[in-house]
Amino acid sequence: MASFTGRFRDPRSTKYNFLGLIMVQCPGCENVARVVPAPDDVDPGGRTLFMARRMVCRGCGLSREWSGRTVTLSRGTARQATDPYFGMPLWLQAETRHGWLWAYNPEHLDLIRRFVEASLRERAPWYDTGQKMTMVARLPAWLKRAKNREEILRTVSRIQASLTAS
Repeated sequence: MASFTGRFRDPRSTKYNFLGLIMVQCPGCENVARVVPAPDDVDPGGRTLFMARRMVCRGCGLSREWSGRTVTLSRGTARQATDPYFGMPLWLQAETRHGWLWAYNPEHLDLIRRFVEASLRERAPWYDTGQKMTMVARLPAWLKRAKNREEILRTVSRIQASLTAS
């Protein structure tokens, strides 16, 4: 049995902080494609969630634009997660016996990995101002349990291996 030590301090990030780059499965060639903000779009009143997006696949050259008004964020872990703009399956996801583990990009996956492997997990005090319901606070209970730590870390390693293979 592995001994996990380390301290994790919640950086108070939300899933909105990870929407700058979303890695999805390309509908054309089924390789990794990237969803990024369109380079010519201006920030519509500070609402980066609704900025125009572009999906680009370097494998087959597929390119799509999104400039809609509705965004569908993935909720829960009962089924595969999709990106909020095009509805394509996320590249960084794998199924466990508890549910689906998913991340938008490598930084998101690294935050989950650091949280899971830490034996001491700290949050900001209740009286401190700022974001309370962060991404870490909203993680499902099965992902927070110490008894599932090794299985989740194996799944994270498997997801990270898909990055080097692509």
